[in-house]
Formats: sequence, structure tokens, C-alpha cells
Amino acid sequence: MINILKNRALKGIVTKHISLDKAKEIEITGSELSSLIKQKFNRSLNIREVDTGSCGACESEIIAANNPIYDLQRFGINFVASPRHADALMVTGPVSKNMLIALKKTYEAMPEPKFIISVGDCASDGGVFKDSYYVEGGVKKVLPVILSIPGCPPSPLTIIKSLLAFLKEK
Repeated sequence: MINILKNRALKGIVTKHISLDKAKEIEITGSELSSLIKQKFNRSLNIREVDTGSCGACESEIIAANNPIYDLQRFGINFVASPRHADALMVTGPVSKNMLIALKKTYEAMPEPKFIISVGDCASDGGVFKDSYYVEGGVKKVLPVILSIPGCPPSPLTIIKSLLAFLKEK
């Protein structure tokens, strides 16, 4: 108990309050997304996420999108471990040369119909790494990207809203 109190005193408050307006916005946006997913897929949308060389910020935001505040799963979005169970491939980071073949194999292993979502500026065009000798560039240089979510990193709500806008168009 003394260690918990000591850590609390050293670290301070590490959480922040979520306003009711933001919680309501998440719920309304998520409910609309859930309805569209049921309408388009007649089940959940399964996503396989691949990090092709990111700094980890986009992964942190994707993880945050699955925390109890946003809880993507309640809106019908599941992250799956195998590309064979995925409808979409979500890619973060610039495509580094050592991840190029793995990314292509993951895409090839997915059943049709399939689509690719790039998350973050690095996945979109290589970001700050685009001129590096070790980077192929953005995902769209390698595979057909149908949805690009901008940001460095995009917030969980931006990810949800981008998915919603994409499914409305499709």
C-alpha cells in the first residue's frame, strides 16, 4: 500500500476526465458505424493490423480505440490475429524494406473481397521517414489503399469517424 501511495505521489494524476459531450459523440458516431457495418457486412468487420515500421504512436491510438472509453468491439469492429479471417488490412508506419514481403504475404493471405486502410501520415506517404534509404515509402506505393486516415497519430475518434465516412461512401 505504501508503494502505491509513493508511486501516486511521484507520478501525479495520469488520467484525464472525458467530458459528457465527447462521450455522447463517441456513442452517436459508434452507433452509426455499428449500423453501417451490420448493413454492409451482415456481421462484424474484422481487421488485421500490421505495423510496417512505425514509431508506435499509431498503435497506441489503435489500442486506445479498443479501451473501455471507445470500445470499438461494441460497434462491430474486431481485430483478428490471422489475415485469413480479416476483411480489411490496417497498416501503420512507413513500409520498411524488411517488412515489405511480410506485408505483401499478409495481403495475399486475406480472402476476397478485401481492402486496405493506412493509418497515420507515415503509412500514407512515408511521413518523416519517406526519404530514408531503408523505407519503400507509403503503403499505397506497394498495395492498393482504399482508405487513408491522416494524422500523426490520428486519435481514436478520428479513426472511428474515418471508418464511418468510408463505409457511408462504399
